[in-house]
Amino acid sequence: MPEYRVVDAFTAEPLSGNPAAVLVLDDTYPEAWAQGVAAEFNLSETAFARRIEGPDADFELRWFTPRVEVDLCGHATLATAHALTELGVQGPIRFSTRSGILTVERRDGRLWMDFPARPASEAEEPEGLAEALGARPLWVGRGGTNDLLVELADEATVRSLDPDQAGLARIPARGVIVTARGDKGAEDGPDIVSRFFAPNVGVPEDPVTGSAHTVIAPFWAERLGRTDFLAHQASPRGGDLHLQLTGDRVLIGGDAVTVATGNLNL
Repeated sequence: MPEYRVVDAFTAEPLSGNPAAVLVLDDTYPEAWAQGVAAEFNLSETAFARRIEGPDADFELRWFTPRVEVDLCGHATLATAHALTELGVQGPIRFSTRSGILTVERRDGRLWMDFPARPASEAEEPEGLAEALGARPLWVGRGGTNDLLVELADEATVRSLDPDQAGLARIPARGVIVTARGDKGAEDGPDIVSRFFAPNVGVPEDPVTGSAHTVIAPFWAERLGRTDFLAHQASPRGGDLHLQLTGDRVLIGGDAVTVATGNLNL
């Protein structure tokens, strides 16, 4: 019976951040089975890791929402690395994925993921976007993740959004990232804030989205003239991400905590 872990990513506190189910498997598995397991967990992502022998990677890693397999998922990668370290795997951990080789290592007391940057190019605002969000975009672009990146006026606007999910589902994109500069009311407040809505892949709002920050980091690096940020995803659960833009890569650092373990009766 396969063992699973549910891990809250981008947080050191249980019941916050973004939960992902993680299965570390010994053998190959049918794609339909993995999709069914992901639908059963009904979390934004379920990750399936399988040890492989190769010069570039130690594990194959795949990510499934309740509806589809996706090309890149940050929080479930972080959750998987956390689960593997609990199982005694020494880092750096190299994953073979649909987005290439991804590496995770522990540094400065947290796990750091090395992801490709996916900068957004300015794009025409899709019809119905402002109405669906309930806010007027300042800038719209499309990132390499096939997500729309939408800059809004301020942190308060990002936090107060209550979008029309049916309207967002009509937008031709994997998801919609909204972002603004942090108000920095507190000395240790975030430099940037965001939220992520993806009804087209079965995730009305993702609590904390690592892949979205491969788009967010280069956007704000250009505007703020710096390459290191503290980012906060302002969903109801919320989570913090440490970002470092290095050339065409984004290093994403975060904490994680295991909240449940068990076995599937399958």
